[in-house]
Amino acid sequence: MRGHLLLTYDFPPMGGGISRMMGEVARRYPRGSLVVSTGSVTGSEDADARFPHPIDRMPIASRRLRAIHGWIPWCRRAAVLARALQPEFMWCGNLKPAAYPAHWVSRRSGIPHGIFLHGTELLLLRHRLKKKPRKRIAGRWLLGHAAVLVTVSRWTAALCREVLAGLGIDPDASDIRMLPLGTDPTRFRPGIDPAEVRARYGLEPGRWLLTVARLAAHKGIDTVLHVLAALREEVPELRYAVVGSGVQREELERLARRLGVGDRVRFLTGVPDGDLPALYNSAELYLGVSRPAELMVEGFGIALSEASACGLPVIGGSGGGMPDAVRDGETGMLVDGASVECVLAAVRLLLRDRELALRMGAGGRAAVESYYNWDRVAAEVIGIGREVAERHAAELSNFRNAR
Repeated sequence: MRGHLLLTYDFPPMGGGISRMMGEVARRYPRGSLVVSTGSVTGSEDADARFPHPIDRMPIASRRLRAIHGWIPWCRRAAVLARALQPEFMWCGNLKPAAYPAHWVSRRSGIPHGIFLHGTELLLLRHRLKKKPRKRIAGRWLLGHAAVLVTVSRWTAALCREVLAGLGIDPDASDIRMLPLGTDPTRFRPGIDPAEVRARYGLEPGRWLLTVARLAAHKGIDTVLHVLAALREEVPELRYAVVGSGVQREELERLARRLGVGDRVRFLTGVPDGDLPALYNSAELYLGVSRPAELMVEGFGIALSEASACGLPVIGGSGGGMPDAVRDGETGMLVDGASVECVLAAVRLLLRDRELALRMGAGGRAAVESYYNWDRVAAEVIGIGREVAERHAAELSNFRNAR
């Protein structure tokens, strides 16, 4: 197998689900079979040392790769890497900006490339096509020349097909794959003693709900605050921990105070990844009740897999890609994330029916061990890259023979 080249904006130690996915997949490539090209991030030296492959960082901050003065030098650097490595395939961790250097290299070297699509970028592109038709040229340029498009859920795959059609690209002629994500069941597992972490973060005794997410409009944290308020008298020991940071923090804190549950909520920011397994083990239920909002949507929901791996029953939003992360009735429940009443009914049921909650938690753990894990995801990514590279080589050979 010739090596692969991964071009990605999101990569550890950056936070977020895409960064985690890229890091976990890269870590599982056979040693010496991958080179990662990304931007510079504070603290990256320690993170890079934990990978079995070279991490080639641009000498500019990652955030600058999103602008033209960033991705132009990235195109040049990717071309240098491609000439030196001669990879059989290139991956783009996201559509923008990674697809710019990938397309640049593909046009000049003939190396095929694939793009991971997560959901929000497609919503944004669809919106911009309606407002600015000239965006069609860039969209066709980036999506139309990829050898394969890998989506993280059925919802993202359907949206991809819709956007391609809007760009004038035949979806049926495009290679679109669906690749649900996962987590690491050896790291996220039941039975981790949460005492030290609970003491450090001030999580007093009680029945804790948990959400791990950016504090953004589509994450549904406001809905859970309303649920907490509705159960204040019925379940007085109920508490809610929210792990993450974001632009909505002050707004959510004001809402919690207005609902009279400010003393029952803990907003935990700056939490290192190493504390997450114990925090999941501190909770009784996991809430990931996202809903589409402000051109934002949950393409899959890695935190749901992490919670399931720790044996927690999960309640997920029924919109976006979450139905591919939650097996309704087996690993948790899917509800309308925009409806306080629907979320409240699910929380009340799982708090009351401990046997059902334990059964769903065990079902989630089994699902992660058998399917929703990074070993399976990485194996599929490597296999898709190899398959598409072989197909490209065969097509090129047939073309040459026909001339």
